[in-house]
Amino acid sequence: MPDLTFTGIGSGLQVSEIVSAIVGAETAPFVSRVNKQEAEITTDISAVGALKSALESVATSIEDLADADNYQLRTASGADSFVGLSASKDAQIGNYSVEVDALAQSHKLMSAGIDGSEAIGEGTLTVAVNAESFDIAVSATDTLSDIRDAINDSSDNDSVIATIVTDDAGQHLIMTSKETGVANAITTTVTDVSDGNDTDNLGLSRLAYDVSDPDPLNHVKNLTEVDAAVDAQITIDGTLVVTNSTNEFKNVIDGVDITAKKMHDVDDDISQISFSENNSNIKAGLEKFVESYNELQELSKNLGQAGEGGSGPLAGDSLLRGVMGKLRQELSKGFDIGNGNTLSLSELGVRADRYGVLSLDSEDLNEYINSDIDGVQQFFVGSDGTDGFAGSLKELTGFYTDSDGIIQNRIDSRTSQLDRLDDDKLAFGRKMESLEARLYAQYNAMDLIVAGLNSTSSYLMAQLDNMPGVVKQDK
Repeated sequence: MPDLTFTGIGSGLQVSEIVSAIVGAETAPFVSRVNKQEAEITTDISAVGALKSALESVATSIEDLADADNYQLRTASGADSFVGLSASKDAQIGNYSVEVDALAQSHKLMSAGIDGSEAIGEGTLTVAVNAESFDIAVSATDTLSDIRDAINDSSDNDSVIATIVTDDAGQHLIMTSKETGVANAITTTVTDVSDGNDTDNLGLSRLAYDVSDPDPLNHVKNLTEVDAAVDAQITIDGTLVVTNSTNEFKNVIDGVDITAKKMHDVDDDISQISFSENNSNIKAGLEKFVESYNELQELSKNLGQAGEGGSGPLAGDSLLRGVMGKLRQELSKGFDIGNGNTLSLSELGVRADRYGVLSLDSEDLNEYINSDIDGVQQFFVGSDGTDGFAGSLKELTGFYTDSDGIIQNRIDSRTSQLDRLDDDKLAFGRKMESLEARLYAQYNAMDLIVAGLNSTSSYLMAQLDNMPGVVKQDK
């Protein structure tokens, strides 16, 4: 809709424009002041928020160096197609030879070929693996498929997988141990109701296999052994023979796990493995710290800048000065490393130039690591409940960045100020609406009075003009 302006009917005054001008004159100083305050507060929130984020990055960069488990790790070398390796920090530095003599194998048994529709024979089939067993009740009409399903579906079966392979001779029931090793060999015994003979290879006894008796004459081998149950075996340093039911030899050397992957043939070179100390976490952690601190240093320079080129949003601010001052003190502080000795960052190669920018001297760091790794670890981690550098720095930054820290309190305070300004704007808006309504009422009342006076004046002039003896003068 087009804008409408109203002229005073009686007075001829531009009432709308007059009211707008008066309200505008009242509004302009308030809007200017509020906008300035909002800009200052928003800028402050942004600036201290950036400072908080940079401080949090510094604290995060040093976190890994606060964990003792990250120090004095071991690097395992020599893994190949025959052996896999892993080592914990408990592994001792050293060299070993490893030969894989045998790989662990699951036990696999197979029945003779039987027609798929043939009933096997009534009775009970007992399957045993590693001192655990379960029974399968076989009815007079059950086929090999029924027995396979009963084995796989048994709630007591945690050890055997049954399947059927069909060839020209018929169906073969195959049972495979789920776990490898000699201890997980399969034994099957039957109670053959169909003919009363549990071992004659007729009826249900066709599924019997038991070689547990020391006397070979008492062995029952009505099933064929497709794969023997075999333990894995390795030889360490040519003399130490180790066997295991699986191919994973855990802690066979202190802190070392060896996985047998492939058997060595006669002509294969024996695997040579070695373990060395790995302290790369220290340099990596310090490089992250130096980078994040320098970013903070650059940010603080921009926030606190003062001069002819312009001032930063926190120029002269006590918060910024306090944060950076305490950080510089922290960087120069010495921490106990035992035996009455202390260590500082500068001795580890972390030094600041005249502008406060940090750099890392890797040679100095490596030299100190090689000479006293325990001291370096204690410097960062601390001991006996006392924080080292990493923990102390985290506590310092947390004083400012925690949810109840100084910076967050300032942000919350500034946010509250913005909320109050919003309330002030709403209140002022209502005040101006009231002023506008009052001015319109006053000017309209004046306009009505002027209109009445003009009407009375016109009436009187008309009456005078019509009176006898009154001569109207030409203008």
